[in-house]
Amino acid sequence: MGVAGSGKTTVGAKLAHALGVEFIDGDDLHPPANVQRMAAGIPLTDADREPWLLAIAARLREAKRARRGLVVACSALKRRYRDLLRSKGAADTRFVYLAGDKPVLAERLSSRRGHYMPAVLLDSQLAALEEPGPDEQVWVSDIRETPDAIVADLLARST
Repeated sequence: MGVAGSGKTTVGAKLAHALGVEFIDGDDLHPPANVQRMAAGIPLTDADREPWLLAIAARLREAKRARRGLVVACSALKRRYRDLLRSKGAADTRFVYLAGDKPVLAERLSSRRGHYMPAVLLDSQLAALEEPGPDEQVWVSDIRETPDAIVADLLARST
């Protein structure tokens, strides 16, 4: 979890590969209307995000029922989004928060090509972000570390 530019897709794909499980980029599950809004620089509302979160929750539920591992890259900016993913998806979902400061995130977004999420939406994502509380049992990783170092740390924590 984390805002745009935090490395969710890169770290998530590497983690899934290391674990030998499926990877889903949550961005691929956005309804077309959401993609159009973001591409136009319009921040999503909670109502816009709900069908997207429910689609991700369905994937979590399916993986849980099939007893197979799954890594999903998803912003999950607000606590209620994370709660929804656990309640409608899988209660034992483990979140990893890829935390970084605005200058690092802005630099990454300015160099990113071929993604519908423009850098101008970073401020709205940072404003919407509710950093996880200790009671959520979210693992926090610093995005200044390399993706490989983050994955190695996550694998060490999971054993």
